[in-house]
Amino acid sequence: MNSGGGFGLGLGFGLTPTAVIQVTNLSSAVTSEQMRTLFSFLGEIEELRLYPPDNAPLAFSSKVCYVKFRDPSSVGVAQHLTNTVFIDRALIVVPCAEDD
Repeated sequence: MNSGGGFGLGLGFGLTPTAVIQVTNLSSAVTSEQMRTLFSFLGEIEELRLYPPDNAPLAFSSKVCYVKFRDPSSVGVAQHLTNTVFIDRALIVVPCAEDD
């Protein structure tokens, strides 16, 4: 238990839980719409960014996605998707600091 009033992440994020996750090991075929659909079942999404973006002119072997939820408790739920195969790869979902 921490003095932040909730469950701490225990990962060095300080006293306030983060509302942002980083999703790695994404297939190069994944789109931001697919990511939004997947994670919208876990909580309301405030912001979602996929890198490289859908309209990138170059081909990449994998992508990374950042999802910011309105409610930080959605982060803990999202972490349960780690190792879930999405398209052709197992997702890796970790909490991420909210700094730009």
